Amino acid sequence: MALTQRLEMRQGQSLVMTPQLQQAIKLLQMSNIEVQAFVEQELERNPLLERDESGPPATRDDAPVEPPVAAVADTSLTLREDAPPADASSDLDTSYDNVYGEDSASDRADVPAGDSGPSNWSEVRGGGRQDGDDAMSLEATLARAPNLHEHLAEQLQVACTDARDRLIGAYLIDAIDECGYLTVDVVTAAQHLAVPVPVLENVLKSIQKFDPTGVGARSLAECLALQLKERNRLDPAMQALLDNLQLLAKRDVQSLLRLTQVSSEDLSDMIDEIKQLNPKPGLKFGTETIQPVVPDIYVKENPHGGYTVELNNDTLPRVLINTRYYATTAKGKEAKAYLTDCLNNANWLVRSLDQRARTILKVSTEIVRQQDGFFVSGVTHLRPLNLRAIAEAIGMHESTVSRVTANKYLATPRGTFELKYFFTSSIASSAEGGEAHSAEAVRHHIRELIDREVPANVLSDDRIVELLRGTGIDIARRTVAKYREAMRIPSSVERRRLKQNMAFPDGVSAP
Repeated sequence: MALTQRLEMRQGQSLVMTPQLQQAIKLLQMSNIEVQAFVEQELERNPLLERDESGPPATRDDAPVEPPVAAVADTSLTLREDAPPADASSDLDTSYDNVYGEDSASDRADVPAGDSGPSNWSEVRGGGRQDGDDAMSLEATLARAPNLHEHLAEQLQVACTDARDRLIGAYLIDAIDECGYLTVDVVTAAQHLAVPVPVLENVLKSIQKFDPTGVGARSLAECLALQLKERNRLDPAMQALLDNLQLLAKRDVQSLLRLTQVSSEDLSDMIDEIKQLNPKPGLKFGTETIQPVVPDIYVKENPHGGYTVELNNDTLPRVLINTRYYATTAKGKEAKAYLTDCLNNANWLVRSLDQRARTILKVSTEIVRQQDGFFVSGVTHLRPLNLRAIAEAIGMHESTVSRVTANKYLATPRGTFELKYFFTSSIASSAEGGEAHSAEAVRHHIRELIDREVPANVLSDDRIVELLRGTGIDIARRTVAKYREAMRIPSSVERRRLKQNMAFPDGVSAP
């Protein structure tokens, strides 16, 4: 058969991930903080987008639609939409159905993009609210506390006068983590800097004298030793105790008494001194503020029965599309092409934000409906649940549900939980035909059994298996051990030693 060239036409279908489609997918799996940051970038990039800083939405014609509220009864689910979205016609480079193709018709409603003038900019001055022409934002006067590296660098300039020692010290300070520990090996660092090891060790000893005491240590024992040395309490017995901290963690009193060669009373005093030390001295300086968890959804108990699921409106960004600016500015060919592209992107963003809110509400409502036992009776009534069950119940794809539950938090009367917390694996029941149990509920049962045990009757893993089977939970011993280790619960031997030495270290007693 001869090889020849020829032209052929073939017709096929393929899913094209356009930039707008990728944006909608990313928005769906973002947290509220990430969405707000993304919207801020779009506000800077797109001249047709404006931040809605007005009063109630009903006072403006172009205000976004309030997200719906879902009411969850015992077995029914209803969505109440206060105002159906208006049309936002735009020539997009992909169909919006490509993102939420399996949603119902009511869920694919557009978001309004009405005619509106520019926002009131009279109160916007320098990024903060001002009461006068010369007023300054209070946030602009705040000073940032120095972090650990900056604090050590200031001391290095005073302690080391030699230029070489300063360079070595700067390298070592950069290798100190936020807890104050040196993360590089001395020999490796010396080879990297091409300096003798004794020279580098001398600089390290100087850094270890800096404030806070214990910084620059290479291990917990060395960190505690530096602090005890400053107090003039590092004697041979204390050094022997620091060299065997693993025995102290196991509360092995007899071994500690033999190694330290001290009495029980002296050992108790030594342990009291160690308890007063700081194992992580670096955390006192420049630690970043922990970002609190902001719930995306609120679950409130309904006085008439069931639960009400609401979106957290305070965290949802509100943006407007200034179509009047587009109508008055899009005159030239180039300007019109640019503003038309901005208008399409703005319409798509507003629609994506609205659909994101509706999808999160729908998934959260179904989770609350299927896990109603948890909200009524606690974690012991948590049911096995997977993404497929939620996806089939609401008519969406599993990947959509997975994106919705990522980085989203649910505030309930029992606390704030991540949406993925309610998806747990199934544990078979020991009774034939019995209901399966959630893995999280089984872990809770194990913790309750261990918390109720007494020193004279510490439960082994085999005994826990027997007790769980008595409640209808069929689980293997290795699974109990795996769950126990995941919850950082010691073994029965370690718990027995711990409970028998409850007076330790105040009054050290032999096991």
